[in-house]
Amino acid sequence: MTFAWKSKSTHGSPNMKFSQPIPVSALAARLNARQIIGDDTLSASGINEIHKVEPGDIAFSDVKKYFEKTLRSAATIILLNEPAECPPGKVILVVENPFEAYDLLVREHRPFEPITMPVSHRAHIHPTAIIEPGVVIAANVRIGARCHIQANTYIGEYSVIGEDVTIGPNCIIGSDAFYFKKLADGSYRKWRSGGRVVIEDNVDIGAACTINKGVSGDTLIGAGSKLDCQIHIGHGAVIGKNCLLAAQVGIGGKTILEDDVVLYGQVGVAQAIRIGKGAVVSAKAGVSKSLEGGKAYFGIPADDARDKYRELAALRQLPEALKQWEK
Repeated sequence: MTFAWKSKSTHGSPNMKFSQPIPVSALAARLNARQIIGDDTLSASGINEIHKVEPGDIAFSDVKKYFEKTLRSAATIILLNEPAECPPGKVILVVENPFEAYDLLVREHRPFEPITMPVSHRAHIHPTAIIEPGVVIAANVRIGARCHIQANTYIGEYSVIGEDVTIGPNCIIGSDAFYFKKLADGSYRKWRSGGRVVIEDNVDIGAACTINKGVSGDTLIGAGSKLDCQIHIGHGAVIGKNCLLAAQVGIGGKTILEDDVVLYGQVGVAQAIRIGKGAVVSAKAGVSKSLEGGKAYFGIPADDARDKYRELAALRQLPEALKQWEK
């Protein structure tokens, strides 16, 4: 079977873009907007979560205390459930349920498409790529030159893989984001994951890794990074260039690792934090807050290694100190 190869680039916008801009008037009609506040001549070019929006994007808020943050973001079209003062150059659509409206747009412009064959005829695979038996590749996937996708790996829709990438056996690339909206009755509604996984050049991914796509943005693995086996990367996370992740590392959604970060085995990283360039985190550490670059960390919660060593030294002396105190 022969596949077309149309683009070398692994990049693109870090959000979900529409095939063509949508005028605000058309959006308002589709979403049954009760009110348009601001510049109704604008058009929407894409849709994204608040932490990754760009000019031209749609964003939403259905909690009043977050309205200001959403309005001050880069988003151009804001979906709210109450009227608010609109900043210049933006427009607010007042809708009954902003979450439902947002999710509706993602589902309509990136509809679910079940896999009906092992390799979609709409996947773009470079002729020099090696695809082993049992690999499943969904529609709109791009795989670059000299890649090696090993047996029984799944590559989900819209994933973008650069050149000279090796993905080990039994990996899941582009699974749905673990992202649910809690409803008034206490139940959860799953968001449609309209984002992608983007893997840049010269990345190695070990066996049985799972990498979730973003809700509407990208999960990114930077060029030259190396992942050991059984690693999980959450939705919308960004792994910088030349990072080294040992086995059983888990990284929460929206977290950012800057370039040259090293995480040793079984490190757990919370969601929506940042680890600075060149940081090294020792095995089994639990990272619950952002860490500065250029330092070594360990412990639960992870902290500067020098401080942790001093704490351990003090603890070792504690029994003797207590004996002396009892005298």
